[in-house]
Amino acid sequence: MAVWIQAQQLQGDALHQMQSLYGQHFPIEVRHYLSQWLESQLWDVIDLENPQEEFKAKRLLDSLIQELQNKAEHQVGEDGFLLKIKLGHYASQLKSTYDRCPLELVRCIKHILYTEQRLVREASNSSSPVGGMMDSMSQKYQQINQVFEELRLLTQDTENDLRKLQHNQEYFIIQYQESLRIQAQLTSLATLPPADRQLREPTLLSKRATVEAWLTREANTLQKYRLDLAEKHQKSLQLLRKQQTIILDDELIHWKRRQQLAGNGGPPEGGLDILQSWCEKLAETIWQNRQQIRRAEHLRQQLPIPGPIEELLNDLNSTITDIISALVTSTFIIEKQPPQVLKTQTKFVATVRLLVGGKLNVHMNPPQVKATIISEQQAKKMFVCCGASLKRIKRSDRRGAESVTEEKFTILFESQFSVGGNELVFQVKTLSLPVVVIVHGSQDNNATATVLWDNAFAEPGRVPFIVPDKVLWPQLCEALNMKYKAEVQSNRGLSEENLVFLAQKAFSSSSINPDDYRGMTMTWSQFNRESLPGRNFTFWQWFDGVMELTKKHLKPHWNDGAILGFVNKQQAQDMLMSKPNGTFLLRFSDSEIGGITIAWRMVWNLMPYTAKDFSIRSLADRISDLNHLLFLYPDRPKDEVFSKYYTPPLSKAVDGYVKPQIKQVVPEFTTTNPDPAANPTYMDHGASPVVSHPPNYGIYPPM
Repeated sequence: MAVWIQAQQLQGDALHQMQSLYGQHFPIEVRHYLSQWLESQLWDVIDLENPQEEFKAKRLLDSLIQELQNKAEHQVGEDGFLLKIKLGHYASQLKSTYDRCPLELVRCIKHILYTEQRLVREASNSSSPVGGMMDSMSQKYQQINQVFEELRLLTQDTENDLRKLQHNQEYFIIQYQESLRIQAQLTSLATLPPADRQLREPTLLSKRATVEAWLTREANTLQKYRLDLAEKHQKSLQLLRKQQTIILDDELIHWKRRQQLAGNGGPPEGGLDILQSWCEKLAETIWQNRQQIRRAEHLRQQLPIPGPIEELLNDLNSTITDIISALVTSTFIIEKQPPQVLKTQTKFVATVRLLVGGKLNVHMNPPQVKATIISEQQAKKMFVCCGASLKRIKRSDRRGAESVTEEKFTILFESQFSVGGNELVFQVKTLSLPVVVIVHGSQDNNATATVLWDNAFAEPGRVPFIVPDKVLWPQLCEALNMKYKAEVQSNRGLSEENLVFLAQKAFSSSSINPDDYRGMTMTWSQFNRESLPGRNFTFWQWFDGVMELTKKHLKPHWNDGAILGFVNKQQAQDMLMSKPNGTFLLRFSDSEIGGITIAWRMVWNLMPYTAKDFSIRSLADRISDLNHLLFLYPDRPKDEVFSKYYTPPLSKAVDGYVKPQIKQVVPEFTTTNPDPAANPTYMDHGASPVVSHPPNYGIYPPM
């Protein structure tokens, strides 16, 4: 089965990882409409490290653009007209982006296809997500470790060859010195009598000829040894760069992505110790090869022999320095991110780590780390544990309707590392995840929305801190569900019915079919800039209020399944119509942020309770107070569900004093428990549920 067909069947985090591969650098529509063509090309035969392969990459780029143009020309109909324009635009965009650097297109597509294959393989290895992930990780670790073993053997082989070269060169120098000694003896013959000179000269001449012939042959042999060694080092460096690309551009990037999603409540990123062990193995192997190359250069200087070896060694030295530079600068990471919503005049802590510090003896010269807050514009111009205190900051001019809580900053961490006894010095920098700076707690809600959107929909390798202005509704559902479960600290997330309710609210729709919303998109403005119809709050502000209320006061009831929550008035009434009198349910208020109401046959909807109400008396106790509440929808006796949360009765009077007790009553319903068997009809109630006049309620101490 084609990889793209399988990739579209991914779910959850795997689907989000797949979607995050695409963006302006390579639109997902191009992958979709050219899937068969893309998967049939021989991308792997192009060596990305060989500039001479650029013409092959250029041919593939031209073919890709031609395929897009052909696909565009064959579109018909109204929808086809729009797609024709879009595909034509993508063709121009890709040509403009990669025409001067076609190898980068090949690198991009190879990364996409490799990652998709990995995600599909992980998903198909086991029907259990955990089992599949473990199998995939084991396979991945095995492949990486196999390459490290190959590198170890290659490095040992070049070490043996280097020692052999050194030994042969030392013997060559001894023989060369012998030839000089013979030449000196021949020169000294001029001072001897002719008879003595004639007696000794032939022997010395013969000896000199033998030694010089040997030196000539051995010089050629030494040159061949040097070239063979350089070729082996080239092979080692190619494999090193490939291994480093997998570890840094795939695994470390995935770790950073998991870290970002963890900011939205995703699972802990984990795996950093394994990444560090890989990076340290890379550092050790790179350093061994670098020292070998330097020793080979020293041998060349010790005994210069004309030929191409000098240029080869210069190239090898330059390549190995680039590799170790990329390793050091890429492995300076933020292990613990600063809070993404920061309040001015507040201290915070973040932790940075150099994953190769131990192997490169950075601990011998402890570095200083500097932390600076910079704006998004400053971050665009740039592409250990430290404490900092956030002072006043200068804000940039905001765009259009952008509010203070939509403005992003970042913490820039800088340091300098010297390795190999100050042999190499590296200036390293890394940026934190985007942070939003607030001056008052009332801004926290909107700042959290900015952070949530950025963490959920940021693309790897983006320009700081660009995010899409609109996203597919299923993508947003994933982010909301992840955040909800993390905030409420519950394994019970948002069901499909809950998400349909949210879609109805977000899009002012009445459809109850989940499929109707799968292709819909939600903009940032709809999410947290524009108020919901008829309300003075946004979609996010309402949802965040529900999370806060549930987290602080309703968590056990949500975990028990006692709260339906995401149900509107009409749905609640329809659900209760066929139930006995005294049946009730709990739903979140439509009209008030952070409110929950009790709907039951006698009243339909009580005025919503908020966190302030629950600080006086808990939900369970309020339900206990109302004798007319008998069954939690659909038919569970209320005491069976809530009694374990009731406040124990007060103790007897102490010192002659009786403590007062707060209880809730609904004035119109202060009689004894009703008879559920009576089951009055819908018309038995004086007030129509459509009009829904909620009766007043109060909190009274008992007489």
